[in-house]
Amino acid sequence: MLLTLLNIVLPVFAIAAIGFAFGRRQSHAPQMEFINHANVMVFCPALVFSALMDNPVNLIHGWPLVLAGVLIIVLPGIVLYLMPVRGISWRAFLVPGMFRNTGNIGIPLLMLAYGKGLLGDIIILFVISNLLQFSLGLYLLSSRAERWSWVKNPNIWAAVLGILLVPYQTLIPKFVYTSVDLLGQIAIPLMLFSLGVRLSQDRITHVGFAFKINLLYLFAGAVSFFLVAWLLPLGTDWLRLVALSVMLPPAVLNYLLSEQYKVEPKIVASVVLLGNVMSVATIPLVVYLTLVWL
Repeated sequence: MLLTLLNIVLPVFAIAAIGFAFGRRQSHAPQMEFINHANVMVFCPALVFSALMDNPVNLIHGWPLVLAGVLIIVLPGIVLYLMPVRGISWRAFLVPGMFRNTGNIGIPLLMLAYGKGLLGDIIILFVISNLLQFSLGLYLLSSRAERWSWVKNPNIWAAVLGILLVPYQTLIPKFVYTSVDLLGQIAIPLMLFSLGVRLSQDRITHVGFAFKINLLYLFAGAVSFFLVAWLLPLGTDWLRLVALSVMLPPAVLNYLLSEQYKVEPKIVASVVLLGNVMSVATIPLVVYLTLVWL
């Protein structure tokens, strides 16, 4: 399991390290605003759309998992809101604790830990997380003047189209789907590369603080899991997926959005990176406990 985890986590750090090295070698400070904007507005929507088309959501059968996917994002936010921390704004504190790395780490890890047969359910959790991050997450990060700007975000409409067009999938020209799929494959590597570039411009001076924040995130995740397990009729497979999903490290997308909305990106970058480092220890423990106790 440790070797499997390293095979998944190390490429994440490798891509961020390449971005860090590339940023360090530039004679002028890299300007990543355009790249980050393109990722949020073009590549991420393509990823959401193609994921939904490949793995349709069955709300009649899967409503407990869908509701669980919502609750493991909302409940940690409520728990964290009840224990404010000094030295960081509430927006920069709450959002990374709510939205976990269900994409580039979560999808392969959940599949390898619990089986390829659950891939459709894993994608459901991933899509819910992305949908809420680009609606509720943007609402929390944005200023009062921009509170409803998320309605115009293409990620929301990509999810709506992905759900509505599934029955008509055969009518979509293959070259259209292939083009969208290729665009979506750019999103996650570019997020990691951008994070590395950002870290190359600033020294990580918040290691102790970031460690404390990530411990609070893990505590909030554990509390939320037990509440969800108590409230919803989830079978063993779904309980395992939910348990590991809520204990994943903060999503890299949290940094990208904090950069875009200028919500303490230096601190958020440190929290995200250290959280992913800590996952090398926490994730094997969670997987072991779910396989033994559930």
